Amino acid sequence: MALFLSIIQRLAYLMISIIDRDAGAFLLTKGDQTRVNLVHWGRSGLAFTRALGRSGLFVVQGIQGFPKSWEAWHLLIRQLYFVGVLSLIIILVSALFIGMVLGLQGYTILVDYGTEDALGQMVALTLVRELSPVVAALLFAGRAGSALTAEIGLMKATEQLSSMEMIGVDPLKRIVAPRLYAGFIALPILTLIFSLVGIWGGMLVGVDWLGVDAGAYWGNMQATVDFREDIINGVIKSCAFALAVTWIAVFQGYDLVPTSEGISRATTKTVVYSSLVVLGLDFVLTAVMFGSL
Repeated sequence: MALFLSIIQRLAYLMISIIDRDAGAFLLTKGDQTRVNLVHWGRSGLAFTRALGRSGLFVVQGIQGFPKSWEAWHLLIRQLYFVGVLSLIIILVSALFIGMVLGLQGYTILVDYGTEDALGQMVALTLVRELSPVVAALLFAGRAGSALTAEIGLMKATEQLSSMEMIGVDPLKRIVAPRLYAGFIALPILTLIFSLVGIWGGMLVGVDWLGVDAGAYWGNMQATVDFREDIINGVIKSCAFALAVTWIAVFQGYDLVPTSEGISRATTKTVVYSSLVVLGLDFVLTAVMFGSL
């Protein structure tokens, strides 16, 4: 990975040097604006490559800080409470209403074909395969991810991270590692809770309100949902999303400009970048797990 990034960096440097040297003659008929645009694109690509390399080394160093002492485990448990338990309310409420909406919309569609007894399997498969991992990750990015970025950013702005380095404490092991592992552990658990509550919400609407047979609801769901293909793949998705969201959140906090404006921008970037990465990863993983790739 490091070799690949080094090669990309060298190519970007070469591209910029060639543009700076030869653009005047090569693009003489196109005007100076074209040359300026090409130089800007090259430098933007170089900046992206540098940021990607820094973030990759950052997360590797953070993962190496696996908790080995009781104090480190205590920090991990505190972060699990911060990113996991404090995110439960928004996860539970969102899952309940999404499950209820799925039950209502699913019944409206299925009843036209006389297959309303299949409501349970439709709600369960939709949640387990797709909605639970994605929606839980987006909610996690908005609640826990932004909080992690703001917290670490405030530590940097108030020079707490620099003070740790001065007294011989590695901030990556003390600050970054517990948050990385906490996010990686918490989000899959929150995703499973989201699925369970969503299925229950679909049952409330389908069985208790619309009159779908309870035995058919649960029986069709149990007969259709496969543990390995559906549940395990959903957990794998949530683990990938957890790593991506937590990685982005802690890196944005650690790498920001230590000002109030810098913290605000980094927090916004965390939510935006995390959302885009989650949606992109979801397509790739869905194509690999359930498609033809």
